[in-house]
Amino acid sequence: MRSLLLVYLLISLLAFKGCHDKESLVIYDLRCENLNNPLGINTVTPHFSWKIKSDKNGTRQKAYQLMIASDISKLEKDNPDYWNSGKMNSSSSLLVPYQGEKLKPGSVGYWKVRVWDESGKAYPWSPVSEFSIGLLEEEHWHASYIGFPTNDGYDHCPQLRKSFNLENTDERLLLHVNSLGYHEVFLNGIKAGDGVLSPAVSQYDKRSLIITYDLSSLANKGHNDIVLWLGSGWYKSGLPGVLDEGPLVKAQLEQIRGKKREIVLVTDLSWMGRKSNYIQTGSWRPRDFGGEVLNGASAAGDLSPEALDNGIWSPVKLVEVPRHEVSPQMVELNRITKTITPVSISKISEKTYLVDMGTNLTGWIKIRFPELYRHQEIVMEYADHLDESGKLVNQRQVDRYIAAGEGMEIFQNKFNYQGFRYMKISNLDEMPSLDSISAYLIETGYQPASSFECSDPDMNSIHDMVHYTLRCLSLGGYLVDCPQIERLGYGGDGNASTLTAQTMFNMGPLYDHWLQTWADCMREDGSMPHTAPNPYPAGGGPYWCGFIITASWDTYMNYGNTAILKKYYPYMQKWLEYVEQYSPDGLLERWPDTDYRNWYLGDWATPTGVDQTAEASVDLVNNCFIAVCYDYMQKIANVLNKESDAGIYSKKSANIKNLIHQTFYDDISYIYGTGTQIDLTYPLLAGVVPEEFTTEVTKSLINEITNNHNGHFATGLVGVPVFTEWAIKNHEVELMYSMLKKKGYPGYLYMIENGATTTWEHWDGRRSRIHNCYNGIGSWFYQALGGIRPFDPAYHKVLIQPQIPREITWARTSIDTPFGTLTVNWETEGNALQMDLEVPAGMEIEMPLPATVSQYRLNGEKFDIPGDGSPLIKIKSGRYNISYSPYI
Repeated sequence: MRSLLLVYLLISLLAFKGCHDKESLVIYDLRCENLNNPLGINTVTPHFSWKIKSDKNGTRQKAYQLMIASDISKLEKDNPDYWNSGKMNSSSSLLVPYQGEKLKPGSVGYWKVRVWDESGKAYPWSPVSEFSIGLLEEEHWHASYIGFPTNDGYDHCPQLRKSFNLENTDERLLLHVNSLGYHEVFLNGIKAGDGVLSPAVSQYDKRSLIITYDLSSLANKGHNDIVLWLGSGWYKSGLPGVLDEGPLVKAQLEQIRGKKREIVLVTDLSWMGRKSNYIQTGSWRPRDFGGEVLNGASAAGDLSPEALDNGIWSPVKLVEVPRHEVSPQMVELNRITKTITPVSISKISEKTYLVDMGTNLTGWIKIRFPELYRHQEIVMEYADHLDESGKLVNQRQVDRYIAAGEGMEIFQNKFNYQGFRYMKISNLDEMPSLDSISAYLIETGYQPASSFECSDPDMNSIHDMVHYTLRCLSLGGYLVDCPQIERLGYGGDGNASTLTAQTMFNMGPLYDHWLQTWADCMREDGSMPHTAPNPYPAGGGPYWCGFIITASWDTYMNYGNTAILKKYYPYMQKWLEYVEQYSPDGLLERWPDTDYRNWYLGDWATPTGVDQTAEASVDLVNNCFIAVCYDYMQKIANVLNKESDAGIYSKKSANIKNLIHQTFYDDISYIYGTGTQIDLTYPLLAGVVPEEFTTEVTKSLINEITNNHNGHFATGLVGVPVFTEWAIKNHEVELMYSMLKKKGYPGYLYMIENGATTTWEHWDGRRSRIHNCYNGIGSWFYQALGGIRPFDPAYHKVLIQPQIPREITWARTSIDTPFGTLTVNWETEGNALQMDLEVPAGMEIEMPLPATVSQYRLNGEKFDIPGDGSPLIKIKSGRYNISYSPYI
């Protein structure tokens, strides 16, 4: 069956290409639940999305038809047995809900779509995509949790094995794996899929995840051997929901024929286990993520049938795991996305070498060693920077290789990873060559969604550093603060970077997954931790806890998924009720530390000389954030048609803004709080400042920046995105540009001039140099310089209005939106501006022109702007050249 699918897909693609040669409209990027060809989704009522590309200006979808079947051949005959929508007069191409025959857990579906354009013309069917339903309830499972505890004090990575027979291999063979800790699947010695470090993170006392694999192409007719290779990862003893049994797994293999499914095997006491050649080290607490010990002399790395039969195997143990939610993973797998080779290797002492990879990264190392003697132990230590004397800082990231003493000897990570640029290799007799070492960047397997370049190399360098940093922080289905010291999904760090991350990458599924983890971490009283997952207490403040509100809204605006708002709305309400318990006079006051949360921050990681602990600043920042949350809740309630709630949140917003102004405003010096950059910017952004005071407060802010801090940033994790958003909305492009161009401390160019390839935790480079602290600046490149600002969910309606500093003469910007790629390329010559636009079908553009413009050209045709008219261009899909002057 799998081979038939591949053949059909190839024929379908070739036929589709042939049609495309004649037609002007292409359907592409088919997604189910926002994922490409997902296996084991978490619903029996999936949603379908597609994009349209056309060579003709003004193209729009007028109607669509979906067909979904249990068998590819039924689609080929246009005779689907699950659902034929018929011709639906609708422009919708985003998250179209399934309305066919009830789907069952474990079932497989194949689908295709065709559309009609604005003239009523029908176009050819799309290529075929597929999906399958996961195991959604406990009753769908017939497997048990098994493990191979050794009780020898080491954190082993066991292999669990089962032999089985198949009478035929023509059907789909799907394996559902629910592991507590990491896993890899091997069938007949071949690894299934390209995922690594699976599954994504979850809160183990509340939820664990299922991944579904297609083993069809790996199966043999007759005898087969399956191996589940386990590693503990976050499933470490002492953390919430973790048993002291080592990594555990339950798995169920099913064969699918049309609508019928048959269980082939399940995990139970018939399986056998053994230790592998890998041992994990480190407690997976801050500054102790350790690494791996690989025993090269062990034969456990060979999973061929012959080697498996020659191994020594023992019975597995059946383990009772406390009840919790077991649900399909709805975010892409972690994948290796880039191979990096070192730029230098130097000898620093006898048998000790320092390797410089030339860039920071998060991922694995692979080393092919020179000849070694038996039991020789090679030590690899890692860090993201060197100290002032040029020595590796101790970040307690350590791998070890124990040599076999014969043949080719290779170390490669499997169930742990490192965040590093530098590696120190010890106890190696001969210096390794550059080509004997490779590093692998690992990130969640989302797709890049943007590009940016302009005439200023400094702006490009800052943009590229932020872009690459986020790639180094997104392993595991969430954004961490750093990969090498804490590996925690801080809400503050997430809030600070969400707009940037969701612009640069297609992170819809990642945020959907991460928000589920935040909901899982909510306490009974509505309190939130500062991180999700929440393995132990961590520092933060309200800006961290309120991620459930702000990230839900941002995700809806970027990807158009109303279901996220509906799902998490009760959690948002419950958290605000908790906030109001600690707001006795209408303003939030410090709440108590708990066993899962500590500190009470306003801003964080400010530069030297800015007191982020000042009580007035902390209280001001936190109450401004609550005001923003009330504004978001009003918008969310309106989207969900909860008019009464919207009215309530509108009143709460107005009340807290009035109280903030009355409490924190100094009408003599025209400042709020302590008068720092964030204390002045946040009230302006949050709508706290009455209109009659806006000009004076803005002057105070500019004075604070230009005179008191010589034009530098003087704010931290919270302040950077707050200031960025304010600067974009108020067209303060020259101010922001001048701040970014500053080369001294503190600043982005200061980092780059000091060797940064990823952004730091502190402006002076202390502690972590791969960090999610100052990345909120990234949205400015797209929304200000690129001029792309969505004002409708999913980029359905977009404002195009580049903000152009005098020193920049061109910019090329693109964003891959849910409707397709929007491209904005502009260039100035003298006082004139030329712009090339490419607008995807389904999107509408509004382009305000400067008030001084009296005429413009659109695709060569001249248009006059009436003297009493609004200088606004409105266009739909297509390619356009626009020119006008003056542009400022």
